[in-house]
Amino acid sequence: MTYDSIIAGAGFAGAVTARVLAEAGRRVLVLEQRPHVGGNAFDCLDESGILIHQYGPHIFHTNDKTVFDFLSRFTAWRTYEHEVVANLPAENGRMELPVPFNLASLRLAFGPERSAQLQEKLISAYGAGTKVTILQLREATAPALSDLAQYVYDHIFVRYTMKQWGQTPEEIDPAVTARVPVFLSEDCRYFQDTYQGMPLHGYTALFENMLRHDNIDLRLNTDAREHLRFENGTILLDGAEFTGDVIYSGPADELFGCCFGRLPYRTLDFKFETFPADVVQSHGTVNYTMDEDYTRITEFKHLTGQVRPGVTTTVKEYSRAYTGADGEIPYYAIANADTAALYAKYAEKAAQFPRLHLLGRLAEYRYYNMDAIVAGALALSRKLIGESAC
Repeated sequence: MTYDSIIAGAGFAGAVTARVLAEAGRRVLVLEQRPHVGGNAFDCLDESGILIHQYGPHIFHTNDKTVFDFLSRFTAWRTYEHEVVANLPAENGRMELPVPFNLASLRLAFGPERSAQLQEKLISAYGAGTKVTILQLREATAPALSDLAQYVYDHIFVRYTMKQWGQTPEEIDPAVTARVPVFLSEDCRYFQDTYQGMPLHGYTALFENMLRHDNIDLRLNTDAREHLRFENGTILLDGAEFTGDVIYSGPADELFGCCFGRLPYRTLDFKFETFPADVVQSHGTVNYTMDEDYTRITEFKHLTGQVRPGVTTTVKEYSRAYTGADGEIPYYAIANADTAALYAKYAEKAAQFPRLHLLGRLAEYRYYNMDAIVAGALALSRKLIGESAC
């Protein structure tokens, strides 16, 4: 079989690109290392019949109508607006505060009288409905507002971030701390995007629909790195020169054998638990921002709307350093000056192959929301179509 394009990865980056190229008449080979499509957005039924997200919760949200309309070709949607709470120790047990911290959180944390005073000061200084950063609050002349900033930092941000990134408070980038928001609103949604929801029949069904095209040849359980070689500006597919486009969505360092050293990531360990109850949490996701060693627990039935009485499944997330060991998955790139310089070496090496395109979180070594990956894939694939038409 002769192919015009080879795509490594069947997650959002690869699947969207494959579909657009296929519809433009290109023969596309998609190589996916895992036994399933969907990348980290893959979902499936567990042994109890609960639809779970195997690699952690994925909630779709976007302000980009083009992205939403494209995905809507392959799925109907369940309306879902995600809400998150932080579970904290309290005087009489534990309490849950909406996250990001907002006016509802303020009342729960400080009681009706004190919160009313703080709310008046906040709205007077910054206006209702605004998002105020910790930095702004710390710079306020009113001591009460700087004290509020410290409360949010201590109870919502710092310990959670230490667990997520394996850092001490001194190591946490002050610029990141400064951007932590307080939302002067009663809106408890985690996202305020125009389009929010969950694929009605799951993410896996969405990907299967997207990749179902006569011009797409999908091969699962196939590591693209075992079939592709990059030598002297030439791309080889199974030893023969390949002159088409290669879109690669895996780790950029591993594509080149980590020849400059391994890029650092954080990985996640998941603990799935099934309970004989309709639900066990108040919200889909509960963050543990202070005392537990895990970062959050997600209960999937809140997200999916699945009706299955008497049984529910949750997942706890534990963050740790990625080592590259078999079975580990790199999730979050560690952004700093040193890692940027290291990644630049791999990007420069990739640029020696004009038909090689790095696309997605791992390939570009940066964090993307799902909608941003879709937008990037649409832009790249349409660019490639335009180039071939010239």
